[in-house]
Amino acid sequence: MRTRALYLALATALAALFAGILSGPATAGQTQRSTTPEASTEAAPKATPKAAFTHPGVLVSRAQLDFVRSKVNAGAQPWKGAYDAMLASPYASLSRTPKPRAVVECGPYSDPNIGCTDERQDALAAYSLSLAWYITRDSRYAEKAIQIMDAWSATIKDHTNSNAPLQTGWAGSSWPRAAEIIRYSYDGWSAASIDRFKTMLRTVYLPKVIGGSNSNGNWELVMVEAATGISVFLDDRTSYDKAIAKYRGRVPAYVYLESDGALPKTAPGSGLDTRDKIIKYWQGQSTFVTGLTQETCRDFTHTGYGIASIAHVAETSRIQGQDLYPEVGERLRQALGFQSKYELGEAPPSWLCGGSVKRGLGPITEVGYNALHNRLGIAMANTQKLTERQRPAGTNSLFLGWETLTHGDNPS
Repeated sequence: MRTRALYLALATALAALFAGILSGPATAGQTQRSTTPEASTEAAPKATPKAAFTHPGVLVSRAQLDFVRSKVNAGAQPWKGAYDAMLASPYASLSRTPKPRAVVECGPYSDPNIGCTDERQDALAAYSLSLAWYITRDSRYAEKAIQIMDAWSATIKDHTNSNAPLQTGWAGSSWPRAAEIIRYSYDGWSAASIDRFKTMLRTVYLPKVIGGSNSNGNWELVMVEAATGISVFLDDRTSYDKAIAKYRGRVPAYVYLESDGALPKTAPGSGLDTRDKIIKYWQGQSTFVTGLTQETCRDFTHTGYGIASIAHVAETSRIQGQDLYPEVGERLRQALGFQSKYELGEAPPSWLCGGSVKRGLGPITEVGYNALHNRLGIAMANTQKLTERQRPAGTNSLFLGWETLTHGDNPS
């Protein structure tokens, strides 16, 4: 009996030992799924291992860039025409002189405008030059992009006045696009300069945008776009996850679907807790139809900013292995189609914005159209017509640039 008892004890100990081995931490290359409810994941952000970021991976991937390069070098359209338009613009000029400032002050309606235009345009120039470098492999373009990025990273300390969050979002969306391309395709940007640029993004830009905004939706969406791109460049998973969480709350509050119910959804923390508050926030519009956005009745220009950022974040997340198009794609498709219909000239009904809309959507359709129509095969007749009519899409001199070149009919 004693012998049998010893065998039983030994068997129990061995079983416990093997159970411990088999249920231990995941080994390298394995991912453990957390069963913790989503609301509580922020309490322990390191609990679930995450894959490394993909570089270059802000708005455009290496595969997309390689596709564009091959098409431009073959003289194929619409990419060659789009590239020529970019190269002829002041943003791709090799004689450009950066104009950095220690403090960029941006008031409402650009009053005052102390360095605001210079910063936005220099950031877009760095991005344009990085694209020119990748396509041509002419190092002069890479060096000019580096000169601009280095000038700003050595100088800027802060953004001030009421439009500081928006300004930081606009410029902060373009900087990491440029930096990703240069850092991961050109070996002439020094480690010290890269570190200084990272410090600039981490200390001057990220704190201004990561918390979002309860202003009009285009503000928060471009701030989220900047935070997402900056987080990728910094390999900052915590900030990336925070930005994506903010995005997931904001997109449903920006684009209405009939399935939302009688009233549009509201963003977490917005304070829009009554029907009257929601209608006021939606520019006085009280009839809600699928595809309407929070700023449709303000004007199509600001609406376009919001739609563009929705597409940009979805595209970056797809490159990073977290495809958000299944989650936001229907809102993006409907927003594009609804606005495109009236941008193309259809007269608005009397219940929509009092029967009058302010057109001027801008060059904002390429990324969403390519993702939803070309890659996923979804019919988008109005968006297709507008996209093709506007080609080659240029820049709005804020944070949009050359998206026919980068995303037009790009299968990658």
